[in-house]
Amino acid sequence: MSIRETVSSVRPAPAGRTGEAARGTLGGRTRPRRRSRSLTAERLAPYVLVAPAVLIIVVLRLWPLLLGVNFSFTGDGDRNGTAVGLDNYLRLLDDPLFRQALRNVGLLVLLLPVAVAIPGLLATFIFLRVPGHRLYRSVYFFPAVLSPVIVGAIFNLLLAFDGPANTLLGSVGLGPVDWLGDPDVAMFVVVGVHVWATFGMALVIFLAGFATLDAALLDAARVDGATLPQTIWHVIVPGLTRTIQFVFVTTMIGMLTSMFGLLYVMTSGGPEGSTYLPEYYIWIQQGQMNRPALASAASTVLFVIMLAVGLLQIRLLRRAGRVD
Repeated sequence: MSIRETVSSVRPAPAGRTGEAARGTLGGRTRPRRRSRSLTAERLAPYVLVAPAVLIIVVLRLWPLLLGVNFSFTGDGDRNGTAVGLDNYLRLLDDPLFRQALRNVGLLVLLLPVAVAIPGLLATFIFLRVPGHRLYRSVYFFPAVLSPVIVGAIFNLLLAFDGPANTLLGSVGLGPVDWLGDPDVAMFVVVGVHVWATFGMALVIFLAGFATLDAALLDAARVDGATLPQTIWHVIVPGLTRTIQFVFVTTMIGMLTSMFGLLYVMTSGGPEGSTYLPEYYIWIQQGQMNRPALASAASTVLFVIMLAVGLLQIRLLRRAGRVD
């Protein structure tokens, strides 16, 4: 081998190639770091976005709830701030008004399927575009924008003993009914008025659920000659299972926590305490009887009832959906 060939064989590589190799090596080291940082940011982004809402819920909801539960184990009056154990809960069980309120809660649970079925059927008719469906959509939602006080005042006039309802019954030969003065009738009347005043929101939720329903299933049912009840039971109900679950839970919560205005205006808990509900009982104990600890105990019981009923409804509806 000559001297020239030996020198050329040991000659260093050009500077340009060395720089490209170096940049490739550095790029290979930095890219995984940048990629890991981006993955970490993507994983943290949902928590950062949810954090303000979680903070608001904890500060304004969960923390007051825990304080109320703790306060329910203290006394009222002379024993204010003193730990009394389960005395307040025992007093609730001995109070006939609170027991009546719990019986009325059971009545609401029994009437809940009716309160959900009414907006569900109306939404079905609107979805199927019955004649005048656009007008019905506006008319059905209109009561939802009215104040419970206004609704209660209107129905007080309509259902008075000498009001239009009894006048209409008299014109067909039926005797007058004491709609708001009969203990066996008053609670059903108030619940009916509440359903009429609030089903517009459930109607909107059902219509939103219909937007996710597969139209091909409805066309297949129509081709197979399915009747309207068969289409509702075998196609619409299974397709709207999650929507029905949501409406069941929200309707139950509304019936337990949003009827105070109607009760206050229409019956004031009467006659004979037959229209008491836990929320009205809580207001009486806190606002009139000055028993905040007892009211906190009643609030805790109401929360437990709503939680238990809601979970039971979701479980039953999920099981029914799996069976279908």
